[in-house]
Amino acid sequence: MLCSRSFTCPGFLLLAIHATASLRSAQHVGTKQSVHVSGDESGAIVVQTAPGKVLTHRGASITLPCRYHSEAENREQQKIRIKWTKESDSLQSTDVFVALGKVRKAFGVYKGRVRLQEDGEGDASLHMQDVTLQDYGRYQCEVIDKLHDDKGIVRLNLEGVVFPYHPRLGQKMLNFNDAKAVCARQDAMLASYEQLHRAWEQGLDWCEAGWLADGSVQYPISNPQLKCGRSDHSGIRNYGYQHKEDQRYNAFCFTSNLKGKVYFLKTFRKLNYGEAVKACKKKGATIAKVGQLYAAWKLQLLDHCRPGWLSDGSVRYPIVNPRPKCGGSKPGVRSLGFPDRRHRLYGVYCFRKKEEGEGQRDRERSGAAF
Repeated sequence: MLCSRSFTCPGFLLLAIHATASLRSAQHVGTKQSVHVSGDESGAIVVQTAPGKVLTHRGASITLPCRYHSEAENREQQKIRIKWTKESDSLQSTDVFVALGKVRKAFGVYKGRVRLQEDGEGDASLHMQDVTLQDYGRYQCEVIDKLHDDKGIVRLNLEGVVFPYHPRLGQKMLNFNDAKAVCARQDAMLASYEQLHRAWEQGLDWCEAGWLADGSVQYPISNPQLKCGRSDHSGIRNYGYQHKEDQRYNAFCFTSNLKGKVYFLKTFRKLNYGEAVKACKKKGATIAKVGQLYAAWKLQLLDHCRPGWLSDGSVRYPIVNPRPKCGGSKPGVRSLGFPDRRHRLYGVYCFRKKEEGEGQRDRERSGAAF
């Protein structure tokens, strides 16, 4: 069983486990972090996991902390089975990794990316490389022998940014599966409620309802208005769980660190959409996606006052330091909507993927540790 009352709970065990994570810098793939774990010492097998969240970003390497203690006699002669699974909001689970003696197996998208840390006796921590957006969520560490078992939960959180999105076809035109698809096309995924709440705490204000990853429809209000539900109360407005096929709304997407760089391409003249795509390609890059521009604005502090085409046909520009004639008094990604692709002329934002080995050189120069 797990202790749930922190330091006031009997049998509290404090262990320091180093998890490889990048907490603040998008330039570091990993830094050492001290993570505290807690557990109850009763029972033949006791599992201890991190009571808080393990924070990292896309592309990083991270360790999900889990240790166990067994009171069984002759434990060295028994087969201890360690199983990691990922839990979803619908209470379904996905196998991640299983170890039984010397036999080890990773499953699905985790193949080649996960292994046991095995830093001393009783260490069942899972080391994960090249973290993806989809790795975000709750993981269960379960330890089993022939007679006893125990389990604990580790929450993996990603540093990133939430942004509202609707495609060219208009507002409130997406069912749940459409919303998932449009976020994926923009280098993102549907945001969780936790991610939306965190964005609201940081000032996100949006008066149009959108899908979240759990199938609910909500929207964040930082500046209350009567047309946005109430004029006297900020918070997250909740429409509850809607029919995933029939009901249509916008989407709230979440993205994290980039494996590359977004930049405004300098050209001799403004371009239509087709010319913008070709101009990025000529430079060995691709036209940037909406999620990539948001990630560059939030995590790489991209600040540029010139509107540019993006891959979905929208025109936007990122502002970190608000100033006159740059679209408002607050930081954010400004949008000019979806202009005519053939006749309207703008600049373009390109995305250049980081070359293989470039990230390793950056980490060596910065002294990042794994």
